[in-house]
Amino acid sequence: MISKRIIPCLDVKDGRVVKGINFKGLNDVASPVDLAEFYSRAGADELVFYDITASAEGRRLFTDILCEAARRVFIPLTVGGGINTVDDFDRVLKCGADKVSVNSGAIRDPSLVGKAAKLYGDQCVVLSADIARIDGVFRVFAKGGRENTGMEAIEWIRRCVGEGAGEIVVNSIDTDGVKKGFDLEMLEAVCKAVKVPVIASGGAGCIEDFITLFKTLPGVDAGLAASIFHFGEVSIPHLKKTLESAGIPARTVKGE
Repeated sequence: MISKRIIPCLDVKDGRVVKGINFKGLNDVASPVDLAEFYSRAGADELVFYDITASAEGRRLFTDILCEAARRVFIPLTVGGGINTVDDFDRVLKCGADKVSVNSGAIRDPSLVGKAAKLYGDQCVVLSADIARIDGVFRVFAKGGRENTGMEAIEWIRRCVGEGAGEIVVNSIDTDGVKKGFDLEMLEAVCKAVKVPVIASGGAGCIEDFITLFKTLPGVDAGLAASIFHFGEVSIPHLKKTLESAGIPARTVKGE
C-alpha cells in the first residue's frame, strides 16, 4: 500500500476560510494564508484551495491570496474555483499553484480538460466532482453544489479521465460537514471506474473515519477534510501516527 496523503481543504469566500454543512450555512474560520502556513508546519501533505463562489458569481479566482500562500507554504497547492479557460490555468499556475482543480468550467466546456492536459500535463489537471444522490443516482453538481447538471457522475468522471484528468477529488455533498464518515459507496464506484489517484472528500469526523476509509478502500490515495482540522478536533501529526499504528502508511511529519 502506498503512503496515503492527508490534505486539508480551505474553502475561501470573500477572502476568508469558511465551512458549512452539505455546502450550506457557511461560517467564518480564519485567514487562508495563516491557516495554510499552519497546516504546512503541521505536516499536511498538500493543500487544496477552493474559491467557492467564483463560478456562481461569474468572476475569476482570487490571485492575491494564492500568491501570498505560495510564498509562505512549501507543500503542493491545488487551486480551484472560476477555472473556465486554459488562460485561467496559466494564470493560477503562474501565481504558484502546482495543480489546478476544475469543476463547473469543465461542465460548461468538456474540452477544457483535454486542452489543459495537453498544455500542462495530466498531473496538473484535477477534476473536482461535486456529487449527490438524486433518486438513488449519483449526479454531478455545478457552481459550488448549487446546480444539478443532471449528468450521471461515474460516466462524467470516466469521460474526464479519458480526456486527461490526472486526479479526481470526489466531493460528496451528502456527507459534507456531517462528520459521520466518508461516502464509501460513492468512492468505491469511482475507484472501480478509473485508474488515476482518487481523493476522498466530505464526511470525516474523527481519526477512525480515515482508518475505515483506507482499510475499506485501499485504492483511495488521499483523505481530504476541513472542519475537523480547522477546529482542532484532529491534529495531522496525531492522525498520521494513528494511521501508521493501524498499518496504513502515511508520510512522516518533519521533526518526528
